[in-house]
Amino acid sequence: LGDAVRLSFDKSKSLHASLMKVQYADAKAGEVGAILLPSVKFNGGYTKLSDIPAAQFSLPILPAPITLSPSIVNNFSARVTLQQPLFTGFKLQRSVDIADYAAQATQKEFDRDKSDLTFNVKSAYWNLAKALELEKVVDENVGQVKVHLKDVQSWLAQGLITNNEVLKVQVQLSDVQLRQIDARNNVQLAKIMLNNVIGLPLDTDTQLTTNILHEHKIFDTLMALIKQAHERRAEIKSMEYRVQASDAAVSLAQSGWWPQLYLVGNYITARPNQRIFPTQDVFKDTWDVGVAVSVDLWNWGTTVRQTDQARAQHEQTKDGLGQLRDAVALEVTRDYLNLTRAKERISVAEQGVRQAEENYRVTSGKFKQGLALNSDLLDSEVALLQAKTNYTQSIVDYELAEASLERSIGE
Repeated sequence: LGDAVRLSFDKSKSLHASLMKVQYADAKAGEVGAILLPSVKFNGGYTKLSDIPAAQFSLPILPAPITLSPSIVNNFSARVTLQQPLFTGFKLQRSVDIADYAAQATQKEFDRDKSDLTFNVKSAYWNLAKALELEKVVDENVGQVKVHLKDVQSWLAQGLITNNEVLKVQVQLSDVQLRQIDARNNVQLAKIMLNNVIGLPLDTDTQLTTNILHEHKIFDTLMALIKQAHERRAEIKSMEYRVQASDAAVSLAQSGWWPQLYLVGNYITARPNQRIFPTQDVFKDTWDVGVAVSVDLWNWGTTVRQTDQARAQHEQTKDGLGQLRDAVALEVTRDYLNLTRAKERISVAEQGVRQAEENYRVTSGKFKQGLALNSDLLDSEVALLQAKTNYTQSIVDYELAEASLERSIGE
């Protein structure tokens, strides 16, 4: 069973898809976190201008005109800009918080998917174990009925029994042989289901090695299990992170009331550089540093409406967390009661098997001595088959109930 669970973690496509969601959320959180850091951008360009006369003026005392602005038709420029947010009304920090909470919630959802996959593998595993065990029970019953048929056919040949009694046994044999066919088909279907859940090729010949009668676990009281579930369940942890994210979203919406303050710096090299006078057809370097401030003076209540929306979503998320806690408590209670009932059914089914085996032993002995009717032996064979079927069903039900309770309490 442990091998099947571990193998499913490597092979399951659904779990791999869930893992990719975690990686996406982590990458998204890293992307959003970068907005708190300074950004550096480069811009460069070349422009070809049409040729125009240079700006000149002449003085009578000078032999040649003076050029104020030459005509430079080839313009080159390169700019490096650095921008650092100084204060944004907590807008950027809350955006980072929301992304981080979302990433942590996604990780917990991945843990939930692993738990679900573990339960699905255990369920498919024990269903295959049940199918194999029922196949053995039916095969054993077929052998018993065949021995019975051989006996009555021998007695028919000796004139000690009527042909009708032989026909009754033959009808019984046909019935259990039909069950045998169904049992073998159920084994194949159960194997396919287990292979599918694990992620193996469907035609894999899977062999089970865990004993269906393994030692049962001892669990705490119901109230202790509910408390444990509230502390461990990945769904609850995920929803708690969602609540924190929705709380940060309220602060994010309120950031519209605060000014936005940025530090901006530029380093420029250009040919010609427009800041240099007189203009020259050479590369010249200049720089500038400044602070940019932006304030929403009036936006027709947009910030108020966004804040109201965020608060409403925050309350909805808190209500969802409360509902989830209630649902988990109900789920643990249901699984706990199912486990208790399954344990009690095993004891009853064990007693039923012992009684049916003793009834079959006694009736078979009497029948061979001519002290019991043919119908009595047929009834005992049917009763034994049913008792063993009930016992197999009861122990598998217990395994499934135990696996379900383990999942419910977050193990």
